[in-house]
Amino acid sequence: MGSEHRKGEVLPLFETRRAEGRILYRPFAASVFVGIVAVWAYRASHMPGPGEDGRFGWIGLSLAELWFGLYWLLTQALRWNRLHRSTFKDRLSQRYENELPKVDVFVCTANHEIEPPMMVISTVLSVMAYDYPPEKLAVYLSDDGGSIFTFYALLEASRFSQHWIPFCKKFNVEPSLHFLMQKLYEEMENRITTAVELGRIPENIGSQHKGFSQWNSSSTRRDHDTILQILIDGRDPEAKDIEGCALPTLVYLAREKRPQHHHNFKAGSMNALIRVSSEISNGQVILNVDCDMYSNNSGSVRDVLCFFMDEDKGHEIAYVQFPQNCENVTKNDIYGSSLLVEFQGLDGYGGPLYIGTGCFHRRETLCGREFSKGNRIQWKKENVKDIKASADELEARMGLRHGCPVEDVITGLSILFAGWKSVYYNPTRKAFLGVAPTSLDQMLLQHKRWSEAKYGYSLAEFLCAGGTVLGWWNEQRVWLYKRTTSYLFAFVDTILGLFGFSETSFVVTNKVSAPDVSLRYEKELMEFGTSFPMFTVLATLAMINLVSLVWVAKRAVTDAGVRVFETVALQTVLCGVLVGINVPLYSALFFRQDNGKIPSSIAAKSMKTRFLEFALIVTLTSLFWSLQSVVGIRFVIDREECFSHKVEYEGDTVHFSFVVIKSEGSWHYAPDGVDLVVKGPSGDQIHDFRDKTSEKSEFMAHQKGVHHFCFTNKSPYHETIDFDVHEAHFSYYDQHAKDEHINPLLEQISKLEEALYNIQFEQHWLETQTESQAIVNEGMSKRILHKALWESAALIGASVLQVYLLRRLFERKLGTSRV
Repeated sequence: MGSEHRKGEVLPLFETRRAEGRILYRPFAASVFVGIVAVWAYRASHMPGPGEDGRFGWIGLSLAELWFGLYWLLTQALRWNRLHRSTFKDRLSQRYENELPKVDVFVCTANHEIEPPMMVISTVLSVMAYDYPPEKLAVYLSDDGGSIFTFYALLEASRFSQHWIPFCKKFNVEPSLHFLMQKLYEEMENRITTAVELGRIPENIGSQHKGFSQWNSSSTRRDHDTILQILIDGRDPEAKDIEGCALPTLVYLAREKRPQHHHNFKAGSMNALIRVSSEISNGQVILNVDCDMYSNNSGSVRDVLCFFMDEDKGHEIAYVQFPQNCENVTKNDIYGSSLLVEFQGLDGYGGPLYIGTGCFHRRETLCGREFSKGNRIQWKKENVKDIKASADELEARMGLRHGCPVEDVITGLSILFAGWKSVYYNPTRKAFLGVAPTSLDQMLLQHKRWSEAKYGYSLAEFLCAGGTVLGWWNEQRVWLYKRTTSYLFAFVDTILGLFGFSETSFVVTNKVSAPDVSLRYEKELMEFGTSFPMFTVLATLAMINLVSLVWVAKRAVTDAGVRVFETVALQTVLCGVLVGINVPLYSALFFRQDNGKIPSSIAAKSMKTRFLEFALIVTLTSLFWSLQSVVGIRFVIDREECFSHKVEYEGDTVHFSFVVIKSEGSWHYAPDGVDLVVKGPSGDQIHDFRDKTSEKSEFMAHQKGVHHFCFTNKSPYHETIDFDVHEAHFSYYDQHAKDEHINPLLEQISKLEEALYNIQFEQHWLETQTESQAIVNEGMSKRILHKALWESAALIGASVLQVYLLRRLFERKLGTSRV
C-alpha cells in the first residue's frame, strides 16, 4: 500500500516537471524582444522620404526585420515552457498487470527496392519482442508495394521469431541486439537476400505457404489485388515459440491498388490497417512506426500505458509521441538530422504534433472520437472479433486525414482540435532508432515533403541537448539549405497544386546507400554526387556569395580601402559567414575528385545561372540608380550653346529631347522658342528645328563618332533649357559566346534595360514640360495680379479726380448764381 498510496491518495503513474534554465532564459528572451522592438522603431523613425537615396532598400530591410522578428516571437513557445516527463512502470504493474489493454502495432513499407526487406523485418522483430503479454500484442505489416519479397521476408521472420522472442525475454536483451543469435539470423538473411538478388522466389519455398499463390505475373507495385495473410494467429493455441509460450499475432496486408484510383499514400495505408485490425485484434492502443524505425526499448509500451491509464490525467491524453532518433547519425550530425530542442517546448502547450512514426494512439481518438471530461475510456472491456468483412468492405470506413503528404501532422492537429492533449516522451534509453539520410539530396527531398501542407543561446541550447559545436555549425548549414531549396520547392509545388498545374506526390526517402556513399558519410563528407535540381540552387547561391565577398575584398585592397566597410560592414560579415557555411560545397565544386563531388553539369549550370543572375542584378541595380539620378542637362542660353555626344557604334538609335523651361525677362513669361540643329561627325545636318519650345525625337546614327547639338536663342531674353540625350545599343552576343541559352537571355536583359530607360526618358520629358507650363502659369498669374492692381489704382485715381472736378464745377456754378 505504501508504494501505491500517499496519505490516502493514489500515486500518479507519470510525473511532469519543468525544464531547468527557464528563469535564466526568460530575461534573455525579454532583452531580445526589447532589441527587436528597438530595431523596428529605428526603422520606422528613420525611413528616408520619397525620392531620397536608399528608400527602397530601407523598406526591404524593414520588411525582412519585421518578418524575422515575428518569426522569433512565434518560436518562443518552443523554449518558454519546456517539460520533462518520467513514468512509474512498477506502479502500473502493481495496479493493472492483469488488465492491460490490447496493443496493435502498425509497420508501414512502400517499396522493397529502397526499403530492403531485411530492414523491414528487423523492425517487425523488434516490436514483436516487446516486454508485454504476447496474447495482447498484434503486429501488422502494411506493404504498399505489394512485394512478394517483403511477404517472403515476413514469413521467414515469423519462423525466426519462435527462437528470437524467448531469447530476448530469457536474457533480458533489447530487440536490436542480434549478435547473440548471429547464426540463425545470418541464415535467414542469406535466404532473403538470395531471393531478392535472383528476382524470384524459389519453387521449393513458394510451395510452403498458400499466400504466394496470390501473386501473379500482372501484379505490380501500383496495380495489385488485396493480399491479407495472418502468418501468426495469437488466438490459435498452437501458435507457440520453442519454449511453449504464446506468440504475438503477425499479419501481412497489401491493400488493393489501381492506377486509376488515388490511394492516398501512407494515410490510405494506415486507414486500411485500422479497419483490418479492428476485425482481427481490435487493440485499444495503436502504435505506428516506419519500417526503418526499429524498437530500441522493450519497455516502451508500458511507458505509454503509464500516461494513458493514469487515474488523474490519463483520460485527457490522445497520443504519446516519441522522438525520431537515428542510429547512424555521425558525431557532428553533418545533415542536421537530430531534433534536439523542438518537441520539449510544444509539450508545455497541450502536446507535440503527430510526426507519423514512433507514436502510440488511443484507437478511439485516431478514428475521430471527441474529448469529453465525463466520458472515460474503459480499459477492461473486451471486443474480440473474427474476420468477417473483406478488406474492400473495410475500406469504406474512415481513419487518418489524407490529401496531403504530411497527413500525420494534419491528423494530429485535428485530434488536438477535438479537445485532446498529447504527450512528448523522451526516455533515457531511446524508444526507437531509425536511419538518417546519408546524402544531401535525400535530406533535402525529405524536408521538401515535410514542408508541403539568438545564436549564442541556440549554441548553448544545442550543447545542453547533447550536441557538439561542429554539429551546431552543421545544423546552421542544413537550416540554410532547407530554407533555400526544400521549403522553396515545396511552396512552389503547393501553389501549382492549388491551381491544378501539379499533383502532390509522396516520395519515399531512399534507405539504401552505396558502400562508397556510406564510407563518405562516416567521414562526414557531404554527398553531392547526383544531378539533383536543388543542388543547382545551392551552388548558384554559394557562388553569388563568394563572388560578392571577393568583389568587396578587391574594392578594399585596390580602390576604396577600408572606407568600403563604412557602409557595408555588417553585409560583409554576413556574406563571410555564408561563405564559411558553404565551404563543403566549394570543396565539392572545385577540389574533390571522388564520386560525391558536384557533377560537372551542375557546376557548369550554376556558373551560368550565377553569371546570369549576377548580370541581371548588376544591370537592374545600376539601371535603378541611373534612373534615380538622370535629370538631363539644364542650362541658360543667351545666344548660342552647343553640346556634343559620342556615338560608339554605327547603327545605334540616338534619342534626344529638350524643353524651354522659362524666360528671364522681367515681363516676359512665355518663352519664344529656340532653334536646334543636329549634325553628324562629318558635318552633315541630321535635324533642324525652328522656334520650338519643346521637342522629342530620335535618329539612327549612320556613322559612329561625335554628334553636335547646337541651340540658338533669337529672343532678347535669356532662356532656361532642359536637354536630354540617350544612345540605345543592343549587344548581339553570338560574336563573343556560342551558348544558345545564355545569349538570348542577355539580349533580353539588354532590351529590358533599354525599355526601362525609354520609359524614364519619356517620363523625364513630360516632367520638364509640366515644370515649364507650371512656370508659365505662375508668371501669368503674377502678371494678371499686377495688371489688376494697376487697373484698380487707375480706377481709384480717376474716381478721386472726377470727384474733385465735380466739386470745383459745383462751387463755380454756386458763385455765379449768387451774383
